[in-house]
This record gives sequence, C-alpha cells and structure tokens, in this order.
Amino acid sequence: MLDPIVNFVTRIFQWVGRGIGLAVGIVLWPFLWVSRWYSGRGFILKGILGAIVVVLVGLYAYFFYVTQWWTNFNPDYPAAISAQKEPTAAGNPVGTDTQQTPTSCKPSAIAAVSADLIDFNVNQNAWISSMVLSKAGFFGIEWRRTPFFDNKAAFQLGINQVLRRTTTELVDTLGRVRGTSQIDQNLQDARTALAWNEDAWYIGWRGPTRPTPSVYREAIRKLRAYNASLEKCQVTFDARADNLMQFLDRIAGDIGSTSDILRARIAASDAGWFDFRADDRFWFAYGQLYAYYGILTAARSDFGTVIAERNLGTLWARLEQQSRAALDVQPWIISNGSESSSFFPSHLATMGFNLLQVRTNIVEVRSVLDR
Repeated sequence: MLDPIVNFVTRIFQWVGRGIGLAVGIVLWPFLWVSRWYSGRGFILKGILGAIVVVLVGLYAYFFYVTQWWTNFNPDYPAAISAQKEPTAAGNPVGTDTQQTPTSCKPSAIAAVSADLIDFNVNQNAWISSMVLSKAGFFGIEWRRTPFFDNKAAFQLGINQVLRRTTTELVDTLGRVRGTSQIDQNLQDARTALAWNEDAWYIGWRGPTRPTPSVYREAIRKLRAYNASLEKCQVTFDARADNLMQFLDRIAGDIGSTSDILRARIAASDAGWFDFRADDRFWFAYGQLYAYYGILTAARSDFGTVIAERNLGTLWARLEQQSRAALDVQPWIISNGSESSSFFPSHLATMGFNLLQVRTNIVEVRSVLDR
C-alpha cells in the first residue's frame, strides 16, 4: 500500500533534481561557451582577454571590499563635543590682549563636524556612488534594485543630504550678520562643492569631468578655512535664537520628508526580507540620523549662550539621547514586512518611528525658543 506513495515522492524528487540541473545548466552555459571559444583563440588574444578578466576580477574584489567594510564607523563620534560644558557661542571672543581687544574667537563646531563628516565619506571611506562598478550595476540593473552592494552608498548619501542642508544654512544665515551682510566666500565655495553631482566619474555624458570625491574634498578645505578665519575673529557666526529656530525648522522638515519616504515604501510593499528596495531606504535614513546627531550636538556648542539663557539644557540633552539611541538599530538584513507580522519585522517602521521621535524633540525645543 505504501508503494504508490513512495513512487510519488520519488518522482517529485526526480523532478526537483532535474529542475535544479536545468537551472544550473542555464546559468553555466554562457561560461562554458566562452571557455570553449577562448580555448580556440591565439596566444596574443588569450593574453589580452586574460588581462581584462584579471582587471575586472580585481575591480570587483575591491568594490566588494569597500562596500562591505565601513572604516571608522562610530555612532559616538560627537563625544568630544558632548563633553564641552562652557556655554560660549561660536564666534564669541575667548582671548584678548592687554587692551581687551579680541585675539581669538570660538570656532564653529557645526563647521568642524561638517568637515569631519565629509572626510569620513570621501577620505576614510571610498565614495561608492561615483565608482565605475557602482554605475555599471548588476548586468545593467541598478544596485539599489538588487540586495547587493547598495547599503553603504545609501548611508553616505543620507549623510551628504544633511551636509548640503547644513552648508546652505551656514551660507544663508549662520555665517552672516542677520542674514544681510556679505556672504563668506569659503562657506559659499563649500556649498557649491557639495552641490556637485553625487555620482560623477572622470568621464560623463558631456566628456571629461571631475569625480565627486575630489570636489567634495574642496568643501573640507573651505569649511576648515572658514573656521580658521573665525578663530582669528575675522569672520562671523551669528549665534542668535531666531537663527537657531530657523535651523531647527529646516532639520525638522528634512527629517519629516524622509519619514514620508519610509511610509510610502511601507505602503508599497510588505515583502519582508525580499523587498530589495527597503535596505537603501533604511540606510539613507540612518545616514541622516548619523549626521544630524553630530550636527545637533555641535549646534548645542555653537549656540551655548542661547541654550543657557533659555534653560534648554535638559531638553537638548534628551534630543541628543534620542538621536543616539536611534543609531543602535543596526539590523544585519533589512525587512519590510507588515507592521502586524509575527515573522517579518518592519525595520522601516522602526526607523520611521525613531525619525519622528527625534523630530518631535526638535519641535519641542523650537517651541521653547519661540516663546
């Protein structure tokens, strides 16, 4: 009586085995064809093609390395700024001569953190988006549409989004007296550099061009040049309460926009571990939080006088703590499952919740400033 069942199960395994064999054959067929074709070529052609293959293998090995190893990734990177307790605003005198003339002023922590984050993105790590293999994709398919090699690029782009916003505020308001004095040229050059295409390589559609990392390195030099001038009391940092309110408004708006992007992806798919677009959304938002944690910590230092006068120390400390706690969410694989699922978590929903918590704390600080 068991023979029909045994025969049925045997046939099932035979069919599965044939299916696997067929799939493997389809995958290996192009390589077998190339191997046969290559074996019939001449010595010179073999050498040229072999060299090309070696170069490609080397490039992909390097690409794999730089996308999987994140150098100097450290969510606690603003710790040195957090340890500063003196409520002195950036640009205020910290040293005078015998005639009480200022000889040195406090540099901007916002400018310093911005320069350090750019350095982290393009010097301590390779800038992924402009690498030729990143642009080539997976057999022409963009990496962000696959489960491979796009997490670090998305993280870097999230940081860069914050840096573009921050340098714009430095140029338009923070680096000018009441937003009406002359624009500082170093800050303007830094903003222009960061506006460069994020995926530029040596050759573009219009011919030779400058790769993104080399342009962004100019922004590092310009931000540090601005801080050097500020330390000599030669330029301005306008650390007023209304400027801080406007800066916080911009940050809250930026975070709110990203939370909407996450919500749209949650509504578009509930494929769990198999949503290949969820990881780049998650790591872009994570990069934003990573950068804003440093920028907000730096803002407490730069606007120390305002924060002390408005008794914002406790609220600001809670804002920093919430920002830092959100960075502890580092899942190995990103899942975009249903929010009510017991088996497929929704990491995008978790990240969206953390973003909105940070935004709520920013709005609370802003409301106190506006009283």
